[in-house]
Amino acid sequence: MKKHKNIVVFLVKFFATYFVLFSIYSFYLQNSQQKKGAFETASVTTKVAKQTTGLLRFFGYDADYMQHQEELSVKLLIQGNYTVRVIEGCNSVSLIILFISFIVAFSGSLKATILFSFLGSIFIFGINILRIAFLTVMIYKYPKHQEFLHTLVFPAIIYGTVFLLWVLWVHKFSKYKK
Repeated sequence: MKKHKNIVVFLVKFFATYFVLFSIYSFYLQNSQQKKGAFETASVTTKVAKQTTGLLRFFGYDADYMQHQEELSVKLLIQGNYTVRVIEGCNSVSLIILFISFIVAFSGSLKATILFSFLGSIFIFGINILRIAFLTVMIYKYPKHQEFLHTLVFPAIIYGTVFLLWVLWVHKFSKYKK
């Protein structure tokens, strides 16, 4: 049993952290988005759309965002053309919850765990804004490649970032580093 103790401890810490954070996020979503009558996305999803629009404007694009009237999403527009939509799954919160759960499961010192979780979450959030802005421009310029861009290239960017952060964490900061 001692041989498997580390695996059991990892799994318990991972799933406990994930369950707690996911429960908090689910409660937040239930109380911050509106599905009946006028649709309204959670504020974090709207914030992602707003920050993506700001980044696009910074790079010279005539960009805007608006709440979708028929679903829980925010439309991103370039030159008045509806280009992409930002849904709850695009705001990176679910991925940040997964990231933090892994960090806690492979914990290091309390200070390092908290600091890396916080800074890593900010980094993931920022990469996600860049990713959505880039996706918006690419789909605007190359609409025929939307499926390839959305299903392969852009998930690889965000999941690759998280994976690299996990590798960095395990090798440099966790109690399991060699």
